[in-house]
Parts: sequence; C-alpha cells; structure tokens
Amino acid sequence: MGTLYVTQEDAFIAKVDERLIVKYEKKTILDIPLIKVDGLVVMGRVSIYPMAISELINHKIPLTFLTQTGKYIARLEPEMSKNIFLRNAQWKAAGESSQALHVVKGFVRGKLKNYRYALLYAQRRYSQLNLHEGMERLTNAIASLETADNIDSIRGYEGTGSAGYFGCFNQLIRVDDFQFATRNRRPPTDPVNSLLSLGYSLLRHDIQGALNIVGFDPYLGYLHVERYGRPSLALDLMEEFRPLIVDAVVLNAINRRLITPEDFVTEPVSGAVSLKKEALHTFLRLYQEKKLTKFKHPVLQKQYTYQETFELQARLLAKYLMGQTDKYPPLVIQK
Repeated sequence: MGTLYVTQEDAFIAKVDERLIVKYEKKTILDIPLIKVDGLVVMGRVSIYPMAISELINHKIPLTFLTQTGKYIARLEPEMSKNIFLRNAQWKAAGESSQALHVVKGFVRGKLKNYRYALLYAQRRYSQLNLHEGMERLTNAIASLETADNIDSIRGYEGTGSAGYFGCFNQLIRVDDFQFATRNRRPPTDPVNSLLSLGYSLLRHDIQGALNIVGFDPYLGYLHVERYGRPSLALDLMEEFRPLIVDAVVLNAINRRLITPEDFVTEPVSGAVSLKKEALHTFLRLYQEKKLTKFKHPVLQKQYTYQETFELQARLLAKYLMGQTDKYPPLVIQK
C-alpha cells in the first residue's frame, strides 16, 4: 500500500476492472491494482476519467491535485467518516478552551523539540558547526510553552523557535552549491525552498487523509487561524512531522547529491523554482521511502512506519478530545 504520484504532463488516468491505468500518447505507462493504492496525487496537467474518480471514492482513496511545482490546488476524498461524536468534541474544543490550549502546546512542543533534535544530531556529527544560538532559542521557546495561557502567545513562541531553527538550516546543508537564506514560498524562489514547499504539500495530503479516516473535520483547527478553504487541523498535525519527514528528506537529497542545482528550472514571470521531471521522480521516491521507515513510537513503544503514525497521532488526538485520555502526546523523536 502506498501513495501513487502521477507527474507526466498530458497523461490520462482510467479505470479498467479493479486497476488504475495511466496512459500517455496512447501508451500505457502504469498499470496498478487499486488494492495497492491508498492515495493518488496528480501533478500538473493530468486528466482523469469520471469512472476512475468514482472508483477511487468507492475504495476510499483520496485524490489530491498539485501544480507541476507542487503547489496545492484541490482535493477530492471519500465521504466524511460517520463519527459525529468526534466532530462534536472537536467543535466544542474550538477557541480558547483548555483542550485547545493543551493540543496547541502539544503540536508546537512536538515541532520545536524535533527541530532541536535535528540541530543536536547535526552538532554531534559535525562538531565544527555553530548551532548553539539556534538550539538556545529553541530551548527557551519550548520552556516558555509551559506557562503560556493563550494561543496567540504560543504562536509567538512557535515563530521564535522556528526562526532559530531556520537561522541554522544553511549549516545543515553540507554541499557548497546549495544555499538557504530564509524561508520563502508562494512561490518558492530558490531550490531549497522549492523542495521544502513540495515536501510540505505531499505531507499535507497524507495528514489530511489520516484525519479523514479517523473522522475529524480537517478544516477546524486550533493552532492555525481559520480561513475559508484552509485545512487548519491538517496543518496543525503536520507541525510535529515537518522536521522528521520533509526536512530530513530535503537534506538527504541535497547532501547525498541525489538532487543537484542543475535539476531545477525557474519560471521567468513569477520566479518560481521547481524540479525537472527526473529529479521530481527522485524526490517522490525519497519521500515515499521515508514514510515507510520504521521507528519505535516513543509513547506506544512499538515499531511503526511514519505512514502508520499519521493515523496513530490522529487517533491519539481523538482520544484526548473525547475525554478518553488526559493528554495529547505529540510525536517527539528522542535518541
């Protein structure tokens, strides 16, 4: 089981029996049983026949549309879970409730602790790096979370900690031909930000699918401000996974020279930077491999893949909001 990515411009996706068929210039370039697909992401100018869409819905397989550069466009997914009791609990916790404050602290704590772990790991590996200022800012921001009594202040600590991490990010890049100055998006205007934005779009697809399976309304979150069309809860739950999956994949691709500066193109009008076709396939493969990496879950004390953990964390969140546990434990890697 895994996510299927279709990146061939002008390809057609059809359904034959219990299989998905991808065709390009009248030739079949992919033929895969539906039972092996748990998500479909199409990038760029790709067409899909109505019968294929109907079959995806019947099999509860979410479909996400991205631009060729990885920008999110839209999503089609099966009917929302019948778990109205969970959604009722989710809505009751909205705003500045004690539950909302608790889960927001959890999301941010998980993200910042995983940021700090990434810097600590790099410092141990490369003693010549100067990451102390970033780690200190992260440590202070994490400590400040404990006494925060409103969500806006938590957002402020999240911003401070993230700035400390991204202020060090260029040092985590171990090759001279890539540089990172600051985080930019909409559109990303340099190769590193292009990879980060693409990875976060893929992660959003996976997290939103997990929330839908559990029964949440992905558009009602707690950390991210509500906005029409924004899946705020998916963005909330993404936070603790960003450094563990996307940032790790980006650094791996760059530092192992699996992707080079020659693998990017720049759109002349907008300045948007994106991957060429073959490099895109490489990045998607690395992302998929990372999702299937197994690790010992620090709370459940069992081996899981990151793909499985998307749903596990959503279920832990559901248990807390429904009063079945007294806290939400974010995923924090501790080694």
